[in-house]
Amino acid sequence: MKIEKQIQDDHQAKLIVEFDTDEIESAKHRAARKIAGKARIPGFRPGKAPYPVIVRQYGEPLILEEAIELIIDDRYSEILDQGDVNPYGPGKLENVSSMDPLTLEILVPLAAEVTLGDYHALKRPYKMPDVTDQEVEEVLTDLRERGAVSEPVDRPAQEGDLVTIKLIAVRKVEVEGKESTLIREHSVPILIKSTLPEDTPEENVRVEWPYAGFSRILLGLSAADEKTLEYTYPDDSNYDHLRGLEAIFHFIVESVKERHLPELNNEFASSLGEYESLEAVTGEIRTLLKSQKEEAYNTEYDNALLDEAASQSEFKYPPQMLEHEIEDMMHGFEERIGQQGMTMDLYLKSRQMDLDAFREETRPSAETRLKKRLVLLQIAEAENVQIEKKELQVETQKTIESLATMMDKKEARKLSGETAYRNVMTNIMADMLTRRAMEHLRGIASGKQSEAQSALEERVDDVTTSEESHPTPPEQFAVNETSGKGVETKEDSQPAVEEQE
Repeated sequence: MKIEKQIQDDHQAKLIVEFDTDEIESAKHRAARKIAGKARIPGFRPGKAPYPVIVRQYGEPLILEEAIELIIDDRYSEILDQGDVNPYGPGKLENVSSMDPLTLEILVPLAAEVTLGDYHALKRPYKMPDVTDQEVEEVLTDLRERGAVSEPVDRPAQEGDLVTIKLIAVRKVEVEGKESTLIREHSVPILIKSTLPEDTPEENVRVEWPYAGFSRILLGLSAADEKTLEYTYPDDSNYDHLRGLEAIFHFIVESVKERHLPELNNEFASSLGEYESLEAVTGEIRTLLKSQKEEAYNTEYDNALLDEAASQSEFKYPPQMLEHEIEDMMHGFEERIGQQGMTMDLYLKSRQMDLDAFREETRPSAETRLKKRLVLLQIAEAENVQIEKKELQVETQKTIESLATMMDKKEARKLSGETAYRNVMTNIMADMLTRRAMEHLRGIASGKQSEAQSALEERVDDVTTSEESHPTPPEQFAVNETSGKGVETKEDSQPAVEEQE
């Protein structure tokens, strides 16, 4: 077998493979037996017809096609090894350029290559924001609001009142092809909110419906009062699809209710759950707020850091890798909008675009995400980031148990199969590697690498301690005591070659 390798600009390898004459002849006889074993040939038992009879019955082209598939299946791993090719995914049979000798042209997407910049030189201040007493108070106020008791009052509306209005809204200027009614007439309760201080952080500003400041218009109005007003949505409105739109609102006040909030005491705390005191509630609120702030801060910090690391790195990856990333992002988006009761078709119609246009819109974000992930995987390799066997097994088992609860029994049983288990384990290992690499990079940039390492060691110790609560997977699923340096390996069966369309 002779192999010529040509590396293409799109990071794929074109392998021109020449086989010995006796190999194709042997494969043709095996292919004939395989075909004859699946079909009946008059006068012969299945699989017992001689080769010339099978050729006459099914034709040389069909046997040759089957023979080439057999050769590729048998020799693909050897072809990759001899061609010194590290594949990203399945190769594709592009052409049969010769039959004497048999010469195949196979296009193989290559595993990504990343040349990192000097990421050790990246420096960025890291200061986790504190949880303020005001933020804790705001959560407590929100909890009290949810437990408020409302009673009708015969007076003009005041701040804090719940006012029910019958509301309708239309476009001020009709647009051809678009419905003029923005809000169909219906009753809606509106809470008259207090005015926030000018220095209120943007993340703490409440989004108000149908537009900011609307509830303040209800101040001083009583039941049966009626009002019409115009409003133009600003260019920075939270409602993207309404920016710049001129609307006319008309409403009638149906009722005014005064709200009584529960007192802030231990009795209120016990009404929220198994809390013995108000201090216990505020303590948990502070803990949750701290966790949320840490997650938000780290996400923003990490994205900025990865943007910088990616900008100084060089990438080579095949087009299939980016296409897979786009598919993954689109699938994730479809799941998210599905949770909101919207289908992808409905979403695309609302934006007046087709799936191909949405795919192209997704491409830049997918490329950015792909490069960030590749940077982290390369850093994991460069820094010899390891995933302990016990930790990987525990996380894999947890994930499989979680997935099983969302599937029917038949689908859940498939997770116990070796292939499914390995796929889950591979994905989890990649996620763990990127998380560890991110923590490592964050430690380098912030100057707190030792703290990050200590936190990592604590987690490993926790996993070791809790191992007994999670069953170990069957022996055939075992992994090395420490993982290898990447997630794309050539140890298992090689990707199949896709047939030419």
